[in-house]
Amino acid sequence: MKKAELIFFPSRGIGHLVSTVELAQRLVERDDRLSATVLTLPATATSPYTESLDSTLTQVRLISLPRVDLSGMENLSGESFISQFMDRHITFVKDAITQRISTDSVRLAGLVVDLFSTTIVDLADELGIPAYLYFTSGAAMLGVMLHLPNLVTDITEDLKDYPGELVIPSFVNSVPPLVLPKVLLNNKENGYVWMLTHARNFRRTKGIIVNTFVEIEPHAIHSFKVDSQIPPVYPVGPLLDLNGKFHSPSNRPQFDKIMRWLDQQPPSSVIFLCFGSRGSFSVSQTKEIALGLERSGYRFLWSLRQPEPSKSRFAPPSDYSYTNLEEVLPDGFLNRTEGRGLVCGWSPQVEVLAHPATGGFLSHCGWNSILESLWFGVPILVWPLYAEQKLNAFRLVMELGLAVEMGCVSRRNGDDFVKAEDVERGVRIMMDGDNEVRRKVKEIQERSRKAVAQGGSSFVSLGRLIHDVIERIL
Repeated sequence: MKKAELIFFPSRGIGHLVSTVELAQRLVERDDRLSATVLTLPATATSPYTESLDSTLTQVRLISLPRVDLSGMENLSGESFISQFMDRHITFVKDAITQRISTDSVRLAGLVVDLFSTTIVDLADELGIPAYLYFTSGAAMLGVMLHLPNLVTDITEDLKDYPGELVIPSFVNSVPPLVLPKVLLNNKENGYVWMLTHARNFRRTKGIIVNTFVEIEPHAIHSFKVDSQIPPVYPVGPLLDLNGKFHSPSNRPQFDKIMRWLDQQPPSSVIFLCFGSRGSFSVSQTKEIALGLERSGYRFLWSLRQPEPSKSRFAPPSDYSYTNLEEVLPDGFLNRTEGRGLVCGWSPQVEVLAHPATGGFLSHCGWNSILESLWFGVPILVWPLYAEQKLNAFRLVMELGLAVEMGCVSRRNGDDFVKAEDVERGVRIMMDGDNEVRRKVKEIQERSRKAVAQGGSSFVSLGRLIHDVIERIL
């Protein structure tokens, strides 16, 4: 019998790729009637991860697509750039699909796109292939996207100028417009037009797979069932890379140094500061963070990165040299906090969150980071930077009670500069071992693990997805 194959086309970015590979692996391990191919894009930042996969993946095929011509895209920004970048791969995606169809061992069961590659739905229709969406953020943000066409109809002015709050079905409370992703605030920008196009394409798919679980987002997931125009939604998370496949051999000395330092710290005594693959700060903001940490009196592990000076669109932040590090931190900071704090560059986030010495996480609130933190029972101090992170932070604090606010969520006037006193206060609240947030996080930790275990909500949902995928091609 031919395998039923799903072809995945994730957007560029390590968060999208890792989550997609985890989904593909989960599917083929669950049912041997399935096979999976992930189409990857050339990227220096993700090469350690893809190289590690070559030796560890046994049931998921990786196909690297050729580089596309970026001419004419120099002045595009953000979501507009990545959307057009993904769109320019359509010919290469079609070639890869055609080659897979030509083999005798597989029968194509679907093409799985993500948030920024939904124009490939047209290609799926052309080839007569079912298209599915894999949404790598949470169900509440998925609800924002699904509701976006309605907002366009109901509100004619830019959302940044809208005086009220928004009623969005996937949220329990009304939503202040300025916590939405910046790209959604100005309907005259090209990025907004792209997001609206993606949102409309969501409803053209045969199903929406989302990296979340019912127990953390019951209201949002239930809201999708009320609208008959929304395709079936399959919450299958948390899907996490818990084995550290993204670690490059060159990072091994840094890994060992960090873990040795953590081993010397008391349980739940360290706050971990890490802001994702793209997170970096100005010198003035870096000094404020340092002063706040020092004044708090708590132990800290700080993954501090400098903005990449390269003009490359995809260049991630880089590590400071020791000399440069002293230039961006307050005078004498490293000496005064020696033994109590460790400032590093790259850090192994999963292993740090899993370590018993880690008691809090100052995070940018990327969805993968949120799921990892909850999986290991580490409460979050929120500092959103870009994309949907401010919305994630708003929900964690205001609706779920799973995080501590540090001022930047309540500042909805666009001023996100955080002062030392805000950092100090946030760290003190976070590291209080007896706060309500810590108790709730421990509860959701247990529920997240039960969700993916046999019989759990996400386990059942994944089985329903497999059934529907195979049923559709029989």
